[in-house]
Amino acid sequence: MKKVLHPKLNELQATAICGNDISSSCLYVSALTIMYAGQYAWISLLFVAVVLFLFRKIYGEVVGALPLNGGAYNVLLNTSSKRLASVAATLTVLSYMATAVISASEGMHYLHNIAPGINITISTVIILLIFTGLAIIGIGESAIVAVVIFIIHLTTLTLLVVASTWFIFMNGLEIFNLNWSLPITSGTIVNALFLGFSAAMLGISGFESSANFVEEQEQGVFPKTLRNMWAIVSFFNPVIALLLICIIPLAQVGEHQESLLAHLGATTGGSWLAYLISIDAVLVLCGAVLTSFVGVSGLLNRMTLDRILPNYFLKQNKRGSNYRIIISFLILCISVLLVTKGDIVALAGVYTFSFLAVMGLFGVGNLLLKFKRKKLPRPEKARGISVVIAVALIVTAFIGNIKLNIDSFYTFLQYLIPAFGFVAIMLNRSLIIRLLIEALEYFYKPLRKMVIFSNRYLVKMNLKIESQEFVFFTKGDDVAIINKVMQYVQNNESTKKLKIVNINKDHDNNELLISDLKVLDRAYPEIDIEFIELEGVFGPEIIDTLSNKWNIPKNFMFIGSPGDRFSYRVSELGGVRLIM
Repeated sequence: MKKVLHPKLNELQATAICGNDISSSCLYVSALTIMYAGQYAWISLLFVAVVLFLFRKIYGEVVGALPLNGGAYNVLLNTSSKRLASVAATLTVLSYMATAVISASEGMHYLHNIAPGINITISTVIILLIFTGLAIIGIGESAIVAVVIFIIHLTTLTLLVVASTWFIFMNGLEIFNLNWSLPITSGTIVNALFLGFSAAMLGISGFESSANFVEEQEQGVFPKTLRNMWAIVSFFNPVIALLLICIIPLAQVGEHQESLLAHLGATTGGSWLAYLISIDAVLVLCGAVLTSFVGVSGLLNRMTLDRILPNYFLKQNKRGSNYRIIISFLILCISVLLVTKGDIVALAGVYTFSFLAVMGLFGVGNLLLKFKRKKLPRPEKARGISVVIAVALIVTAFIGNIKLNIDSFYTFLQYLIPAFGFVAIMLNRSLIIRLLIEALEYFYKPLRKMVIFSNRYLVKMNLKIESQEFVFFTKGDDVAIINKVMQYVQNNESTKKLKIVNINKDHDNNELLISDLKVLDRAYPEIDIEFIELEGVFGPEIIDTLSNKWNIPKNFMFIGSPGDRFSYRVSELGGVRLIM
């Protein structure tokens, strides 16, 4: 049966989906930055644009080499250990969680300008419930809807910039001169810029979104989405901050923090522009909520398939939605909303810490790619020194945000530590089960029957975990690589079964390989090695055939790092992982 190919996203569609997320930050990042950097906020936002420029090539190189969904989790899974990849995945989930809550809460603050009687917290919960329902019944991001919202949003921001510029032209720079002459509340200019830069890093939220659906994009579109997102935030964020400083007294910024752009619109264009900004904010921020639900569903599904999370989350409804993942994510979102009491500063802090950590790990993944995957072809390369500088700036921003709001950092840790603990248990569950089995042997004799029952259950569970088979496709010419594969499986997977497959199209003699495998079999007695030799040509078709025949998911299949002459892109292999 011929596989049905879904149409890929073009540049506008792909940019709209991720652009709605990153451009929605324009609605609140200016207020946050001005609170810490004052009249120098626009300069801090320009520094952020420089950081984003560096990350354009970092993301471009990584995703160009590994064009698979998953972002930081994907690159670390293919260049380092499963544990480090799990750290990135956990941080990404926290990032999605905070994004959903911030977007829903901010959207309701702007709706409050239109309907003052609504309760912000209750309305935020209702929005989260609505998009939970939409995600469960299978309504994800629609490219057409995303494009419409994106165009409305950019048009609204452009109108605001034009109206504000005209207001300055008509009224002069009296407010700007007054604001510029105010004393620096953060001490020195350097400290103000540092704190402003740290807060302004929230303005690039969503930059990682495009990497999470790169497989759905037309070839060559991904780097264009990075360019377009960089251009949007590099223009609108500093320009809007500068216009605010020229028009709004800094003393009023705190009073209108949650809906500052609507206040700017009312000041420069009247109530019609304030209403338009509020309506636009509700639309684009709710679009970011849906992006979070869809994105986290895909990520957690991938983690579950990789056996990082329990199989419980794989349950789907008739429409193919992982409803248990979505409902669990809703519970996390509501909990963080209640813990922070809807405080945007605390919410922004939770998001910023997780997002910055993911960005930093992505930079680390880029360096690992350079070191471990030198032969892997890539359309562009980021200079090593640029990657190091970019990661250093991320670390600087992370430290700055701790200094800005230590309470937000503690809130971040309240979610991070239990999440890491849960993932650590899942990654080491086979060892934990074996320890429990041994511990139960020492129980007091009157409890013997219960101990026997418990042991049987635990042994059965452990056998199920260890029975999952993995596959490594080898060329048969380098036993050192196979040895590294054995080490990786031993250190990162709970499996006890590994198929070594050689696709032999030239009828080569594999006696030496078989002899080497016997040596490795003795060196790794806990892993059952099965050597299989097949005739044919290695490619997507034979991977599909073997995956279906052996009932082994493709993400449990490994290949070595392909070279420039490899006939296929990594994305065409259906999720097969690079191991060496």
